[in-house]
Amino acid sequence: MREYIIGVDGGNSKTDYFLFDTKGNFIDFYRGGTCSHEGLADSFAGSYRVMNDVFMTFFKKNKITVKDIKAAVFGLAGVDTPFQKNKLEEVVEMLGFTNYTVVNDSFLGIKAGSLKGYGVCSINGTGTSSGGIDKEGKFLQVGGMGSIVGDEAGGSWIARQAIRVVYDAAYRFGKATSLTDVVMKELGVNDKYYLMEAISEYGTQRKINLTHLTISVFECANNGDEVAINILKEMADSLARSAGGCVVNLSFEDEVDIVLAGSVWVKGASPFVIEEFKEKMTEYTKKKCNIIVLEVPPATGAIIWALEMANNQNPNQELRDLVNANVEKELVKIEHR
Repeated sequence: MREYIIGVDGGNSKTDYFLFDTKGNFIDFYRGGTCSHEGLADSFAGSYRVMNDVFMTFFKKNKITVKDIKAAVFGLAGVDTPFQKNKLEEVVEMLGFTNYTVVNDSFLGIKAGSLKGYGVCSINGTGTSSGGIDKEGKFLQVGGMGSIVGDEAGGSWIARQAIRVVYDAAYRFGKATSLTDVVMKELGVNDKYYLMEAISEYGTQRKINLTHLTISVFECANNGDEVAINILKEMADSLARSAGGCVVNLSFEDEVDIVLAGSVWVKGASPFVIEEFKEKMTEYTKKKCNIIVLEVPPATGAIIWALEMANNQNPNQELRDLVNANVEKELVKIEHR
């Protein structure tokens, strides 16, 4: 009898659901809205409601039931505390799954990027967090809750820093920076006298293009702007502290895979940032850190992990390549609709 696995990559804006069989053959794919309890008015009940609607349709379409699913992995945004993890595990059990794993989506990058199946993933996208899995299967997440836990990285943070350093240069004895022209133009002012008012309006109405400011920091850094370079160095140090925290609080040998995922890591145009991150990782952990920039969708990690659970072994390279190719094919199709 044919058996199946489910891999779910659930973010704050969209959720990707993949159905494969236990031999790694693609069966079906669906992209829906967020299933995060943090993004739904009815919280954890909303997570159940959204995913139940998807799976009822998904399973009916493919003429299977939840009992045909041998393993399922849910990599979800908002799994940041033991309480949240327990509540979402209750949701998954209510959906009928029995052999499953529920983790923060930051852990998916480890399974997607490391052939070993364990290591640390540093997420640097709109926001940031780090997740680690050691050889014994122990988990640890560091960060993911904002500046209160040291999440000083991510596109939103970079953009805010760009505004901050321009204000510092204008009024707080900060160094001159080429970011001033960029930020003033983005805020729609040509005189620093109006800078505070424009920043206040940005804070309340969020009219500014954060992506543009983030890209501008990288561009100014590439052109040698010292202030922009220091922003990115501060980011690299913060990310290394979080990823390094995963390393030293789990059980790793002298060499560990560090997977970099998220738009800022993957698309960032300043190679020195990765080198700075690597140097800091070595300094903090005293271990050899193998840096792997994730070149496949994180969703592949959920599928590879589910295959590992179903077959009791880490998928080989051939199987991983098959999964990667099918995931990329489906995501390209939906993103070009």
